[in-house]
Amino acid sequence: MTSLAVTAKGQITLKRDLLQHLGIKPGERIEFDKLPGGELRVRAARPHGSIEGFLGLLADKTDKAATLDEMNEAAAAGWSGEK
Repeated sequence: MTSLAVTAKGQITLKRDLLQHLGIKPGERIEFDKLPGGELRVRAARPHGSIEGFLGLLADKTDKAATLDEMNEAAAAGWSGEK
């Protein structure tokens, strides 16, 4: 079990091996869930796309243009839980 010190500002720094275990890279976010008994659940925050963003892409509401192959890849990744 890893033990971390809390600073005077109430902050902790997660060690590199913990961040690697979570799959966290610099600039990414971490989510915490409060559990009974004073425990926390820690996990990597994963961005969630929206159907509005996808439809906006199809309706020329953005500057981005996706090919059919890119859309198929995105759909397959979403179904498999990769993204």
